[in-house]
Amino acid sequence: MLKLLKKKDFILFLFIVFVSLIISLRYPRFLTLSNLGDIFKDTVILIIVAIGQMMVIITAGIDLSVASGIALTGMSVGLLNQHYPGIPIPLIILISMLIGGALGSFNGLLIAYAFIPPIIMTLGTMSIYRGFVFVLSGGTWVSAHEMTDGFKAISGGHVLGIPNLFIFAAIIIALFAFFLNKTKTGREIYAIGGNELGAKYVGVNVKKIKYYVYLLSGVIYGLAGLLWVSRYASAQNDTAMGFELQTVAACVIGGVSIMGGSGSVTGVILGALFLGIVYNALTVTNVSPFWRMAIAGFLILIAIIVNTIAKKRTQYMMIKRRVF
Repeated sequence: MLKLLKKKDFILFLFIVFVSLIISLRYPRFLTLSNLGDIFKDTVILIIVAIGQMMVIITAGIDLSVASGIALTGMSVGLLNQHYPGIPIPLIILISMLIGGALGSFNGLLIAYAFIPPIIMTLGTMSIYRGFVFVLSGGTWVSAHEMTDGFKAISGGHVLGIPNLFIFAAIIIALFAFFLNKTKTGREIYAIGGNELGAKYVGVNVKKIKYYVYLLSGVIYGLAGLLWVSRYASAQNDTAMGFELQTVAACVIGGVSIMGGSGSVTGVILGALFLGIVYNALTVTNVSPFWRMAIAGFLILIAIIVNTIAKKRTQYMMIKRRVF
């Protein structure tokens, strides 16, 4: 138990449990399986996209174009399904990932090889990709009755009673947890964020790795764009507006260092779930909309402080062991 208490992910988990218990005092149905299932459904897409954002932040970068990329990919596949309803669903999934990969590649090429700062580059593409959504749609949107049942079932369907969204999330979580922790490229991603110059000296191809993380982020938010449009049965011009800030918040709450070099998939999952719990709680407890943003921001700040203290304590204990 003492070892667990020294781990920041476990401390964040305890904080989430504590907040959930406090909320349940006001709203007893909050901790029911059905409501918890709804929270997870609402949070799945955030978890998926935040994993891609985490890889970017670990390299000391940031991707502010994720929300616009979701909207552009979602609109693209929504229109594709509307005009060509006979396209097989597996092919639509592949197309969404390819579109996202192309958007992420554009970011990665200019950041890695043209040395454009990530925040400047992705701030620009955030507007560019959002503008393309309006150009592509002509200012209209794709509604539920214009989508095929198979398309809407991508997110809304079930396999052996398990929602498809959960299956997609489980696959992404497992793949990227393995990739970051068990592969050479994954270790190089952490090395670049920890000490880019040192990584160069030991033979890490920094440009290639930076390109890869933005490419992978694009592939992930391309898939998320399809899941978003399929789940809400609507492809709109303002899809995922402001969502990029939620992905960054999920990462920071989950213990990902904004300076790069550290972070875990587990922490990001917990950070995203914390956000989902807060937003759900503020809705079901009938808190005034005027207070919701302030309360949510306050709770997020507390979570970050708790996680930061846990991280500092862990670093202190490691230094103490080395000294003594």
